[in-house]
Amino acid sequence: MKTYFKFTILVLVVFILGACEKDYIDPISKVEPGPDEDAPQVVIKSPVEGTTIQVPELVASVMISFEATDDIEIGNISVLIDGVEIASFTEFKDYRRAVEEFLFENVTNGDHELKVTATDLTNKTTSATVNFSKAPPYTPVYPDEIFYMPFDNDFAEKISFTDATVVGNPGFAGESIIQGEGVNAYAGAADSYLTFPTEGLLTNEFSAVFWMKVNAVPDRAGVLVIGAPDDANPTAMNNRNHGFRFFRENANGKQRFKLNVGTGESDSWFDGNTAADVDPTTNEWVHMAFTISGTEAVVYIDGLVVKQGELAGVDWTGCDIISIMSGAPRFTGWSHLSDESFMDELRLFKRALSAEDIANIIADESGKSVGYNPKYDGEVFYMPFEDDNKEMVSGTEATMVGTTGFSEGKQGRAFMGAADSYLTFPTANLQNDNFSAVFWMKINADPDRAGVLVMGPEDPDNADYPEKQNNRKSGFRFFREAAGTDQIFKLNAGNGTADSWFDGGDDAKVDPSTGEWVHMAFTISGTECVFYINGEVAKQGDFDGIDWTGCDILSIGSGAPRFTGWDHKSDLSLLDELRIFDKALSQEEVQTIIDAEK
Repeated sequence: MKTYFKFTILVLVVFILGACEKDYIDPISKVEPGPDEDAPQVVIKSPVEGTTIQVPELVASVMISFEATDDIEIGNISVLIDGVEIASFTEFKDYRRAVEEFLFENVTNGDHELKVTATDLTNKTTSATVNFSKAPPYTPVYPDEIFYMPFDNDFAEKISFTDATVVGNPGFAGESIIQGEGVNAYAGAADSYLTFPTEGLLTNEFSAVFWMKVNAVPDRAGVLVIGAPDDANPTAMNNRNHGFRFFRENANGKQRFKLNVGTGESDSWFDGNTAADVDPTTNEWVHMAFTISGTEAVVYIDGLVVKQGELAGVDWTGCDIISIMSGAPRFTGWSHLSDESFMDELRLFKRALSAEDIANIIADESGKSVGYNPKYDGEVFYMPFEDDNKEMVSGTEATMVGTTGFSEGKQGRAFMGAADSYLTFPTANLQNDNFSAVFWMKINADPDRAGVLVMGPEDPDNADYPEKQNNRKSGFRFFREAAGTDQIFKLNAGNGTADSWFDGGDDAKVDPSTGEWVHMAFTISGTECVFYINGEVAKQGDFDGIDWTGCDILSIGSGAPRFTGWDHKSDLSLLDELRIFDKALSQEEVQTIIDAEK
């Protein structure tokens, strides 16, 4: 058997040698490298351009990570910070590709430049640079500021120097409301959010301010929540008796923001309806703020009050965490889960901020001034007609029908009526049990009758609908009619079943030939209506309360479209400084407004 095995091996060797001689197998040859034509490539992975390091220590550390490649072979790599070499490399596991990472522990306050230079064997070099900085420890910018997260490439709270707990995979937006390098914003993701312990944050007065760029997907989400556990519903918590919930929901394609606050035994709602709607299709940064005190809660959007109401004070029992950009885990019972919007510059305060405080923060962070802050108590609507038809409290533009214009006003510019022309405005924030309107007019008696301000319902039962409408059972109609050469002004208001008239007769007449500005005002409450001309009572009478059924638009400068049955159509007069209130103004308050605007 051994002899047979040796013979077999010998035959195989002879066969292989013969095959080589006949070129059945190619001989092995050495591969020589080609010419070194290209310079190295360098990519710095960490820190990223514009990174800001902010820690309580005077000297910080930074992780430096980079990759260098060459077509033939890397000779050496030099790493410098601010022109001083801090590391060099000459030996590499892969001579064509070097991946290096190390911790540099001597970063001082100020701006710094990291430079990585790679040189190949023929002395061709390439450098990459990154600018980063170390900021001094954060000092609160505003009085009573107790929490600040700028989301500048980390999820750290800057006053306590504590990292938030990250759930899921939230990211960064690659942009910020703040201008400059190194800034960033939170970018939400599905099933992702941050939590943070509430120790030191829960006081009798509380405010939160931040910016959002709203993503309407998903169509509802939690934004900021401090709530208590709900042991009865551990997988769908909805205990609203403690803490607060600030969240958003779809509202006809827009996103409506709402605040819910727990008082201990129950909860209170602060829903601004359409005034709290944000259009996500604009893709703009929107400033959000809300305040909580022992007497009221207020919600602001872009510095403007969208909802304000009484509150008996917040109860913080069991509220040990704050959830950022989700209702989870404490407010999920109605599917207010993770928000995929952007958030920036989140600040919390241990007091109820004023509108002025919020306006200053907006100006500081965006470089822009905010909209109008109501000048008078109860003011919910203001149109100055300064060459536009924008309502200043909500920032909403009125809808123009026809071609109204502008002229010299009582103050600045004024609304100028035109034939078959007027403005309309949504009334969601105007339908209050108490109502007042004040404005100036310079009267044009042609046409000899017209609607001035009307909030009324449609009149589909009218035989000539929709051209003629005259349903006076709800809302109000303020209008004028010829009385000889004068114009007499009248108010009509509906209580739901019938209408009441407030016609001052001779006391309500105005001579249009004088060409003077005349101040008009009327108030509606649950007990009476009062009509003023130039601050004097023209008519006062009992009234048992307004009904707003179907009154979804305010018409300005016409009775159309809801009060045309008696031809009270477009008014060609001038109208200026239109203000609406959610209270019945006193005569003294009316006179104060007149004196301020004379």
